[in-house]
Amino acid sequence: MAGIKELRVRIKSVGNIKQITRAMEMVASTKLRRFQDRAIASRPYSMEIAGLVARLSSMLGDDVSDQPLFNAGKGTRTLVLFISSDRGLCGAYNTYLFKELEQWLAGRPNAAETDFFVYGRKGAQYLTARGYNVKRFITDPPMEEIDHRTAALTGRMLVDEFETGEYQDVHLVSTGFESMIKYNPRIEPFLPLTPESLGGGEDKAVSADTILEPDANTIFESLVPRYLETRIYSALLESLTSEYASRRFAMKNATDAATDMQKELKSIYNRKRQEKITMELLDIVGGAAAVK
Repeated sequence: MAGIKELRVRIKSVGNIKQITRAMEMVASTKLRRFQDRAIASRPYSMEIAGLVARLSSMLGDDVSDQPLFNAGKGTRTLVLFISSDRGLCGAYNTYLFKELEQWLAGRPNAAETDFFVYGRKGAQYLTARGYNVKRFITDPPMEEIDHRTAALTGRMLVDEFETGEYQDVHLVSTGFESMIKYNPRIEPFLPLTPESLGGGEDKAVSADTILEPDANTIFESLVPRYLETRIYSALLESLTSEYASRRFAMKNATDAATDMQKELKSIYNRKRQEKITMELLDIVGGAAAVK
């Protein structure tokens, strides 16, 4: 068992770690509130634009088949936009995401023909270490500085890749934020567009009395890029929110564990210190008795 001096050093070390984890918890809580507000605020717009695209596609009927983004690609490969975290110390956030991806790939016949666009250093490291083809690792700007312009550029890159004819479909892998303690990894189809990916809005047809200016096709071609941009932006925001919720929870658990460890070490330290004092008193009493 460690001596008094070693215990004193360990108590101090645990205290220093506790201060760090407590500071990280506070930082994660602050950023969590900021990204949570943005993620929740963007949801009504995302739902509305998805519903609008769905209603317009229903109105166009068979004409929608002329739109290249509504038809499966001619290729055999699959492109995935994978959103993970840049840093660790966020609990099981990345672990659950990687597990969901592996299960999804295991059920696909063309898993070996999958390419990745990646946000987040942890995801890029994981995929590269396992031999997956990371076609593009997006680092600029950092995830915490994302905006609609960033999402629009990413959406344009995915559409350009899809339209080359090399890929048959594009999927989006991210983490959906539901609450402070609930955030689930999700894999969603991104391209080609389908009624399911649009939220089943095909039943909400535009009224025949609705006047569209300039015309449905022109509006549709303008809306689809904005819809794809919004989906990417929402996925990035919700993934960031989930990451900080997981980090806050992990740092709180680490702080609580450090507090418990510190208490236990102090208890052992006080007991050993008392034992040492008692032994010294016994030595003094024994020496005095021997002199007599």
